Amino acid sequence: MRLVTYNRAGEVRHGRLTEDDRVVEFGDGDLENYLTGRTGDPERLEVALADVELLAPLLRPGKLLAAAANYQDHVTETGGEPLDRSRLSPRLFLKPPTSIVGPGATIPLPSVSTEVDWEAELAVVIGRRVRDIAESDALDAVAGYMTSNDVSARTVDYGFPRDTDDRAVWFFDWLAGKWLDGFAPLGPWLVTADEVPDPQALSIHLDVNGVTRQAGSTKDMIFSVAELVAHASRLMTLEPGDVILTGTPSGVGAATGEFLTAGDVMTVVVGQLGQLRNTVA
Repeated sequence: MRLVTYNRAGEVRHGRLTEDDRVVEFGDGDLENYLTGRTGDPERLEVALADVELLAPLLRPGKLLAAAANYQDHVTETGGEPLDRSRLSPRLFLKPPTSIVGPGATIPLPSVSTEVDWEAELAVVIGRRVRDIAESDALDAVAGYMTSNDVSARTVDYGFPRDTDDRAVWFFDWLAGKWLDGFAPLGPWLVTADEVPDPQALSIHLDVNGVTRQAGSTKDMIFSVAELVAHASRLMTLEPGDVILTGTPSGVGAATGEFLTAGDVMTVVVGQLGQLRNTVA
């Protein structure tokens, strides 16, 4: 099933897409309710997809986690040493809900950086409350998957001199570069887990202005979806609607010194999860 959040007649609504791309509107309630079977009112009306404005499937998840350095070829393309998985744990960080935008939304270039980059990623949506879940059971806690783009500012300039050789300063600049408004496009819809039998067998593709920049596969993750979910649940309680971005393959702009400028159009496709397109403004 493809679940959608959208604007119809000035109101945020939720529904599911039919095979012929019509929206069957749910009753009242957040999309998180539908992930756990609490659907509230019955389905109401049916409208054409073209007649609604799609939004991010989850507008304000309780947690938006992301995995850094989860593809070996991405680590090495940006100058890092190959990672020894046997001596490594997943590297998770948080992005704020204000970074979330939906398909077709514009992404504003920030005032604090001129080096804004793309990162096509598979997004995982949690479907039930879990804590310390075993890796073998972790996929049972997944409600579905989305296409995502972990847009990133590679440098941060606050307009005054700083000691950027300090490792702590570098780390917090890197982290701040993930937090900016519009830097977490999600969508165009949420595909339920029953339609994705193997999340480690999905292609990942991103182009900028029609030119391919990233072409990878989720099979190349250092830590699988199940491992990421299990690890995150050791650190915090995961709840329905929480989102985990799972890392990006090689092909980012930082590897070649090419960054986004106003008017650029990014298009991300992950497996059969739908096309996510956003314009930089």
